[in-house]
Amino acid sequence: MVDRVTNHMSPQEVLKQYWGYSSFRPQQEEIIKSVIDGQDTLALLPTGGGKSICFQVPAMLLEGICIVISPLIALMKDQVEQLNNRGIKATAIFSGMSKREIDVSLDNCIYGDVKFLYVSPERLQTELMVERSKKMKVSLLAVDEAHCISQWGYDFRPPYLEIADFKNQLNIPSVVALTATATNEVETDIIAKLEMKSPQIFRKSFARANLSYSAFALENKEGKLLDILRNVEGSSVVYVRSRKRTKQVAELLIQSGISADFYHAGLTGKERSAKQDAWIQNSLRVMVATNAFGMGIDKANVRTVIHLDLPDSLEAYYQEAGRAGRDGKKAYAIVLYHQKDLDFLKERAEKSVVSIDLLQRTYQALGNYFKLAVGSHAFSSFPFHYDQFIQAFNLPLLDTYAALRKLEEEGLIQLNDSYFEGSKFIFNLNKSDTYKYQIANPKLDPVIKALLRLYGGEAFNVYQRLKEKEIATLVKGRVSDVRLHLKFLHDHEVIDYQPSSDSPTITFLTPRLEADKIPIDAQQLDWRRKLAIEKAGAVAAYVQADGCRTQIFQHYFNEDTVLTCGICDNDLERRKKIKAETLPLDELETLLDAPRSLTQIKALLAKHPEIKIVDGLRILIEDGKVMEENGVFSRIDYTILRGGGEES
Repeated sequence: MVDRVTNHMSPQEVLKQYWGYSSFRPQQEEIIKSVIDGQDTLALLPTGGGKSICFQVPAMLLEGICIVISPLIALMKDQVEQLNNRGIKATAIFSGMSKREIDVSLDNCIYGDVKFLYVSPERLQTELMVERSKKMKVSLLAVDEAHCISQWGYDFRPPYLEIADFKNQLNIPSVVALTATATNEVETDIIAKLEMKSPQIFRKSFARANLSYSAFALENKEGKLLDILRNVEGSSVVYVRSRKRTKQVAELLIQSGISADFYHAGLTGKERSAKQDAWIQNSLRVMVATNAFGMGIDKANVRTVIHLDLPDSLEAYYQEAGRAGRDGKKAYAIVLYHQKDLDFLKERAEKSVVSIDLLQRTYQALGNYFKLAVGSHAFSSFPFHYDQFIQAFNLPLLDTYAALRKLEEEGLIQLNDSYFEGSKFIFNLNKSDTYKYQIANPKLDPVIKALLRLYGGEAFNVYQRLKEKEIATLVKGRVSDVRLHLKFLHDHEVIDYQPSSDSPTITFLTPRLEADKIPIDAQQLDWRRKLAIEKAGAVAAYVQADGCRTQIFQHYFNEDTVLTCGICDNDLERRKKIKAETLPLDELETLLDAPRSLTQIKALLAKHPEIKIVDGLRILIEDGKVMEENGVFSRIDYTILRGGGEES
């Protein structure tokens, strides 16, 4: 649909101008063409496959704004910041923002030149979002982490089910859905729930040629961890399950002479930002973290991702492990476990369902804790201190946290662990009235002048991040006095000033309900428990398997393959054994003078066991003598590659 394109640059020119890359990764260009042509598009790209480029580049070429649906605040903020740094106007709406800030952001999407609007799926259900979006020219709807729409997915989010209604109400011409992890069931669900029409589906192999997977069963996991880090140089992430354990393991590494720090969602935002920046800039080698770390972080040179505790699903593990080796160089994803870990994984899955009684009790306690009337406070956010909450209502420590997560999963609340939100402001008055206020209030004139000098005319249209220390330097005053002046200006509605926030919040996504009327389905809860048990079983099978680990991922995500990776721990061990065996290497080379499928090869070499044929093909490929493309094998003719003629 060429008439939708208003920017006359090519996709390659957009990529070069804004991202600085001269070429696309495999399949990105085809996905972008599908989106530009107005096709509903589903892109299944592994972690690190460059999913965001697949909707950001075409959106730059299309007239209007791209609405991006994303489940994580940190991910939204990260992408908005990256786009703005590239000179592309983007904004986000998420829980914790004031009504004024939401109003300004939506106005800039309607009347300004904002190109990307990031929202959480919960926002699509609000009348404000729907009505204001109708005034926008929406060119494209992008659904990130699209597996969240499927109950078969590992982090199902019910509000994702409202996306199709939103799309239809606005008559959005096309949708692009993106995910790194999707089984056949999830893929089918995505297409159905988004009401995609004859979608173009793009799949990139789940095999990572440079990533070696290993799993070791042993008692002394910490000793093995030290051995790995001493033998494999470079940046590393070590994943553990508990916050307490992040600190313990980091201290062990430091005591052993390895540069390390710890990271979890309970740290203040300033602490997390400082630690993350140190790791990204390579002044810190190893980050020991819970799974709160890593999402959206763009660091290509991670050499090892090591799990000291087992993840809950293969989907989660594939994403976390996939943060290694994004630069294409050799990297390692390693699981260290013992029998107690397997027992705990199974027990955790079996106990994953919280009783309806505890869910109702927890929900009632939340309403009482914040003193909310029934029917009130939809999309209202409140500071939330978990320890105080459970003590106030005599609730069980671990089970209540599980209940809160289940209430979140059902779309009733949203938990936001502490993250650093710097101070920000916007002028409420126009320029003329602001000047009049300065004349009438000479004591506040220096602070207002400092705001205008530092942030300019944009501060009348868009919220600006501010640093009270910079203002204090300009006015030659104390930071504490600057904060008081800013608060005074806020109270008198000259500006909207939002001081920095660094505490956990909880957001009610619906008006408060009667506790006994919250929409919880007992059968659905039980089905989710069984699914959790299945997923835990797949993790246990993976770590104990003796087959190719890459192939396990490929089969789990329904990718047909007969070839093994050749670089995982099991394949390397098997290759040691088969080197002594007789393989039909010469026969295969002769046979592959002509391109042949595996079925044809097996028929022609029926006297040899299939395992020896496959091993032989793998060795010939690794030795650069044979190539495989779309399931067809052929011998590489180096004479043709050199352009013919004799060797010099």
